[in-house]
Amino acid sequence: MAPIPEDDSARRVAPSAERNKGPILEVLARVLPPRGLVLEIASGTGQHVVHFARALPALEWQPSDADPGGRLSIERWIREEALGNVRAPIALDVLQHPWPIDRADAVACINMIHIAPWAATPALFRGIHAVAARIAVLYGPYRRGGAHTAPSNEAFDADLRARDPSWGVRDLEAVADAAAEEGFTLDEIVPMPANNFTLVFRR
Repeated sequence: MAPIPEDDSARRVAPSAERNKGPILEVLARVLPPRGLVLEIASGTGQHVVHFARALPALEWQPSDADPGGRLSIERWIREEALGNVRAPIALDVLQHPWPIDRADAVACINMIHIAPWAATPALFRGIHAVAARIAVLYGPYRRGGAHTAPSNEAFDADLRARDPSWGVRDLEAVADAAAEEGFTLDEIVPMPANNFTLVFRR
């Protein structure tokens, strides 16, 4: 990996991550195993993983991202927080199998599947199955019964599709079906702030 700049230019900050990291942590603290390795898919800036790792020190965390700039930001956050239970980020594209990790006890994926083609969703669950994880936690906006849950989500969906026709807010039922193909059952649907949901899958 390239050297990390000494200033903060590599450390990204997403306001949405600051807003949602607390509510997501409340769910993770309740549903994740007490110990083990948690693989975070599409870790983005790195704000989430350091927040979760600080709050849940008995767990080991493996961040990942397909974007080199994202991985650099994650490295910077890990260095700033001086956390010993977070591994160096790995390059992981859910569509590229096999993944560069052999096993994980749980997988967390936050705000990814709506900014990726639909093929990324079944690929995500294939990968989760391949690393033998027993629990998967997904967070983001979803349609329910084919309908948006709020006008703001409908507008967000339209904006996503204008940027890339393969993107978009996914039907919760279709995501559950993709999970079921890999042996996962949708165990919980947790309403979250800003018209989002956390989905908890178990196998």
